[in-house]
Amino acid sequence: MTPGACIEAAIGLLEKIDQGRAPADDIVAGYFRSHRFAGSGDRGAISEHIYAVLRRRAALDWWIERQGAGLPLDARRRMLAALALVEDWAPAAIAGACDGDRFRPQPLSREEARLVEALAREKRENRDMPPEVRGNYPAWLTPHLEAALGRGLAREMAALNEGAALDLRVNRLKARDREAVRAALLRDGVEAARTTLSPLGLRVFERIPLATLDAFRDGLIEVQDEGSQVAALLADARPGMRVADFCAGAGGKTLALAAAMGNRGHLVACDVSAPRLERATQRLRRAGASIVQRVPLSGARDKWVKRHAASFDRVFVDAPCTGTGTWRRNPDAKWRLKPEDLAELAALQADILDSAQRLVKPGGRLVYATCSLLREEDEMQVERFLAGHPDFTLLPIAAVWAETIGGEPPAAGDMLRLSPARHGTDGFFVAVMERKAAEKPEQHSAPTSPQPSPPPGAEREGPA
Repeated sequence: MTPGACIEAAIGLLEKIDQGRAPADDIVAGYFRSHRFAGSGDRGAISEHIYAVLRRRAALDWWIERQGAGLPLDARRRMLAALALVEDWAPAAIAGACDGDRFRPQPLSREEARLVEALAREKRENRDMPPEVRGNYPAWLTPHLEAALGRGLAREMAALNEGAALDLRVNRLKARDREAVRAALLRDGVEAARTTLSPLGLRVFERIPLATLDAFRDGLIEVQDEGSQVAALLADARPGMRVADFCAGAGGKTLALAAAMGNRGHLVACDVSAPRLERATQRLRRAGASIVQRVPLSGARDKWVKRHAASFDRVFVDAPCTGTGTWRRNPDAKWRLKPEDLAELAALQADILDSAQRLVKPGGRLVYATCSLLREEDEMQVERFLAGHPDFTLLPIAAVWAETIGGEPPAAGDMLRLSPARHGTDGFFVAVMERKAAEKPEQHSAPTSPQPSPPPGAEREGPA
C-alpha cells in the first residue's frame, strides 16, 4: 500500500470508530482480516495513524478550531492535523499523499493546506490549552479525575496518552520458571524484561507476531497486563478451593486463577455473555486449565447464585467499569464515555457486589477489582458495600500482599490503586474483603436434678 492509501484506510476506519458501534481494536482487526493484502508494514502505518488521532483527539480538535478557519471536526481533518502535529509530516508530504488517485485521499482544499502549513510550525502543546485539552480527556471527567489523582492528574493523563507495552503472564500450569520462558522467547528472537510487581510477568516493548511463537502456542504464556496479574494473585486462590470468577468475560483472570490453584479444586467462570465465555474455550485448552466450569448468567440476580450461596472460598469480581485505567490500550473508549454512563455503571457495580457476596462462605474472601481510576467505582463502592454488609471486613492490602506475593505493596492504604505513571501498569484497583467466620455457640450446662448413681456393674447409656 502507498502512504496515501494507508492514510485513506485510517480515515475510513476512524469514521467507523466515531460511530461508536464497536471498540477501535475490533474494527481495525476486522479490517485487517478482510484486507489480507495489507502487509505488516501497512498494518503498522494504519494503526499508527489511527491511534495518533484517538490518543490526542482533544488537542487536535483545539488546534483545528484555532487554525482551521471553520473546518469541521471530522476524521479527515483530525487525520491531517495528526500527520502535521503528532507524526511530524511535512506539508509537502501530506499534500503528496493526498493526491486523489485511486485508494488515496482527495487533494487538500485551500483551507486544509493552510491548516497543515500552520500546524507544521506549532508544538503539540500550547500554554493556552485548558487542562482537559492538554491531557486529552473529556472535560466532564475533570472533577472525578482530580478527586482520584489529585496533583498527579496531569502526569497520569500524559502516561495514559502513550502506548502500552505488551505484558505476558507465565502460565504456572505449564512453566514453573519465569526465566526458562524468558529464554524460550529469546530463542524466538523476542527480548522480554521481568515485571517488577508480578513475579509471573514478562514485558515486551516491541510489536511481535505473538500467535507464531512456540511459547504462546504451547500455552507457556498468556497476554495479561501486570496490574491484572497482581489482582489475580491477591485473590489467594489455592489448590483444592472452590473459586468463582463472577465477571469472567473472555477468561483472562480465570486462567490466572486456575494456574494459582494448580488445576486442583473447582473454578467457576460466570458471565452474562455466553459468547464471551465461549470465546475462552481455546484459551483454556491451550493453557491446560481443566478445572473450569463455565456458567452463563441471566444477570447479577440469576437463580444460580442463590442455589450456590455460601459455598465458595473465593469470589473474584472484576466489575464492568468505565475503563479509565485502560486508555493506553483503548483510547477510543474515553470519547464514548458520557456522564450518565458513570452513574449507571456505579449502580451496576453495587448490584453485582451485593449479589456476588452471597456466594462467599464464612471465612471466605470477596475480591473486588476494576480497571478504573475513579473513586466512584473504587473506594466509594467498597465503603458502600461494607456499610451495608457488617459481616464482611476489609483486609489491609499490605497483609494480603505479604501473604500472596511477598514483601510490601507499591502503594500505601488498605486498598490497592495502581496507575501507569507511578507503576507502569494499566490503572487498576483491588480490595479484598473477608466474610467473618460463623461464631460457635457457647456451651452452657443446663441445671439438672441430682441423679441416683447406677448400681455397681451397670452400663451407662449414651456417650461416656
